[in-house]
Amino acid sequence: MTAPFKQHLIDPEICIRCYTCEMTCPIEAITHDDTNVVVDPDKCDDCMACIPVCPTGSIDEWRVVETAYTLEEQFSWEELPAQAELSGGADAGKDAPVDDPVAALLAEAHSGVGGKPRAPASATKPQVNTYTIGKPVTAVVQGNYRLTAEGADTDIRHIILSFEGKPFPVLEGQTIGILPPGLDGAGKAHLPRLYSVSSPRDGERAGYHNVSLTVKRDEGGICSNYLCDLNKGDSVQVTGPFGSTFLMPEDPAARLLMICTGTGSAPMRAFTMHRQRAAAGGSGDMTMFFGARTPESLPYFGPLKKVPKSVLKQHLVFSRIEGTAKEYVQDRMMAEQDAVADLLADPATHIYICGLRGMEEGVEQALTNIAESIGQPWIALREVMREEGRYHVETY
Repeated sequence: MTAPFKQHLIDPEICIRCYTCEMTCPIEAITHDDTNVVVDPDKCDDCMACIPVCPTGSIDEWRVVETAYTLEEQFSWEELPAQAELSGGADAGKDAPVDDPVAALLAEAHSGVGGKPRAPASATKPQVNTYTIGKPVTAVVQGNYRLTAEGADTDIRHIILSFEGKPFPVLEGQTIGILPPGLDGAGKAHLPRLYSVSSPRDGERAGYHNVSLTVKRDEGGICSNYLCDLNKGDSVQVTGPFGSTFLMPEDPAARLLMICTGTGSAPMRAFTMHRQRAAAGGSGDMTMFFGARTPESLPYFGPLKKVPKSVLKQHLVFSRIEGTAKEYVQDRMMAEQDAVADLLADPATHIYICGLRGMEEGVEQALTNIAESIGQPWIALREVMREEGRYHVETY
């Protein structure tokens, strides 16, 4: 009998196919096909280098097995298999002795589950990986509009894609992959680059199921420059959709606290438009803290001003206005701490954080201070909210 061991796996439902883990692995133990990203059991030495770089937590999965799942099996998965019962005398949850080595392995394998992101309980079940690298879908550009002012320090575009009648079911908060043309330095086709959708599920135009993206042109960026230079009528190869946790609740009583910078506004725009169109008349409200350097470099600045306060309470925060002290989203959160504290104390509140990774530390400190002001240790509250599918972070 083979002694049980812990096998490292990747959750195909949560994975957004960003390939960061594959590029990080020092021994090339992570690979992909047209469908899934997987861990090669013959190569993986449990060095854990891939764990901290994963933006979704899909990489942090383990099963105790007697025979390893093969690459072929992993490539075929649409969801992770449950922990199988083992012939060694213990299984995933039955009363095994404390000193049972199999029980110890199982406990170790499941020790990280509580910290993983979860979808809101009322969220619509998403479809994932409908289109793959090997079988992408062709979209046609319906429009490419500059969102930031000419001469602003950033060029951010609103790009609308039509799938020309082909099904592309996508929910607010999901991402799609864009396959830039050409080859990389190694002569291989480029991997897809991921972008959050900025349109609601029924389309940028209601009922047309077209999809919009919010894209910032990055100097030297292969895909961002490709997208920002597209013209109406051009064709684009698309994969996805991806993501099954950064989703909005369908409960009309749910309250949304949204904190974002730059193109991190994309899912927040989608959430807001879906709420406006649903017009469910629920008691849930939406509050957004949105940071940029200047009003000219804040995407959707004009349209945001037209959203009724009854739908969205807005705090637009700028850090580079001449003659004015720098202000960041965490500063405004502290200035509005009574309102934020009210949200933190409400079990109907869902928190969404999206934008540059550098914003996380300041936002976490603000949430820590505000939570403690109402007698709530933030780390404990955050874990409860995460476990309940009410706390979501997507930074890059």
